[in-house]
Amino acid sequence: MQTGVNSSQQQIERFRELQNQLRQRWQEADILEQDDNDILVVPSFSIDQQVGQKVAGFLHYEERLLFSLIRLRNPKTRLIYVTAQPLSPMIIDYYLQLLPGIPFSHARDRLMLLSTYDNSFKPLTQKILERPRLVERIRRALRPGKSFIICFNSTILEQELSVQLNTPLYAASPELLYWGSKSGSREIFAECGIPHPDGSPLVHTVEDLILEIQGLWERQPHLKRMVIKLNEGFSGEGNAVLNLKSLADVAPDKADAPLRMEVIEKHLEKLNFQSEDETWKNFSRRIPELGAIVEAFIEGEYKRSPSVQGFISPTGEVQIISTHDQILGGVDEQIYQGCRFPADGRYRLQLQELGLKVGKALAKKGAMERFGVDFMAVRHPHTQQWDIQAIEINLRKGGTTHPFMTLKLLTNGTYDYQTGLFYSQPSQEKYYIASDNLKKPQYHGLLPDDLMDIIASHRLHFDSSTKTGTVFHLMGALSEFGKLGLTCIGNSLEEAEAIYQQVESVLDEETKPFLASCPINLTSSIPINWT
Repeated sequence: MQTGVNSSQQQIERFRELQNQLRQRWQEADILEQDDNDILVVPSFSIDQQVGQKVAGFLHYEERLLFSLIRLRNPKTRLIYVTAQPLSPMIIDYYLQLLPGIPFSHARDRLMLLSTYDNSFKPLTQKILERPRLVERIRRALRPGKSFIICFNSTILEQELSVQLNTPLYAASPELLYWGSKSGSREIFAECGIPHPDGSPLVHTVEDLILEIQGLWERQPHLKRMVIKLNEGFSGEGNAVLNLKSLADVAPDKADAPLRMEVIEKHLEKLNFQSEDETWKNFSRRIPELGAIVEAFIEGEYKRSPSVQGFISPTGEVQIISTHDQILGGVDEQIYQGCRFPADGRYRLQLQELGLKVGKALAKKGAMERFGVDFMAVRHPHTQQWDIQAIEINLRKGGTTHPFMTLKLLTNGTYDYQTGLFYSQPSQEKYYIASDNLKKPQYHGLLPDDLMDIIASHRLHFDSSTKTGTVFHLMGALSEFGKLGLTCIGNSLEEAEAIYQQVESVLDEETKPFLASCPINLTSSIPINWT
């Protein structure tokens, strides 16, 4: 990612010292479980901002890490949460009222909310660094030896902030960013012997991309589609699909290579982009800057997109913490919409084994904290067996992080590696369906206060006695974008889906006057029925 920040060797060495301090503290105890901590949460999406801007309500995705406020259940923990724009007090109150056994006022006194008052499309961390007085205020608030930083992903921006604050960053070093890219993921999969689609190495020119497409087509002449990916992407927004049927009609198998390459070049302008407003002119302009790969598109009548989420401790221990079946949307189902927990039992344990291999490879390279691996699973029509292929690694928090952490922190339960299930106390299985994209035109104009009225009137909130119900997020995106996030927790997957359907039905009913005058056919963003 182009950031405009230069990492001097002195800064890199100081950052490494701070990371080593974190490792030393971890050897004594899990720092997240220690009570007396200062936690700085910087929910910056330090990714390519042109990709991020294609996501509706992207600036509000800073709210994804608000589950961190639940850590204030530890009575001595202090937390600083920084955002680009101030958060609605109603949203903060909503999260603090979820805390079990802690007086609201006590938790609020240990929470510092800061804002850059900057709505531009820059990474939040960059906005912080551009405000020296804000940096100084944060530095004064953090206690040396008792503080650390939590972020969405780690880049040289977060590294510089860590050094300026003299506070360890609880994340992988930016030196390891490559292993979370599309090309880096493919190298890890090859290293670990994990099945993954046939594809190309990283290229930085359109000419080289055409050569790789031609080579892949020659290796697999029966392919129907290929997917072209910018090396940095977010929620599938940097992906485009090339339909080979129309190419084959013009340049069949026996056509010479120059003709085929000419046909490929012409058809690149007809790619199916996952982002609605993307064009080949803009997409191709990013290739020299970000790099790109091409892969075989995985076909299948019965196809799913599962994922595994793991954790690498600062001292290198690898742990699998969840599996999910992701819900994808977009033209060719490339864009993340939500997830179900846990993944299907027919391949859940296999996902764990593959994720563990990836985690150990990342740990050897020095990675720490969260990682995720996305897969494609295709069911064979005759054997009913599932073929699993790895797609990419996310060396950061992702769309499945906040729902799982919300479940874990609210129920104080545990994930059982032997079964791949999550149990709350006492030994009750827990399931959820979560979405970042419950989005409809008639939800436009709903304020957080309006949502709270609806939640209270219909008792949609999370019930701490049964540990079931709904936890909402992305509430700041509701008014402008008609978009909401939610995690619906049940004692079975069927109960979780029923809770989701209830929430959606209530919101539809509460916004019904709008529907009468709206000519658009409005449907749910998340398909619930699934066989």
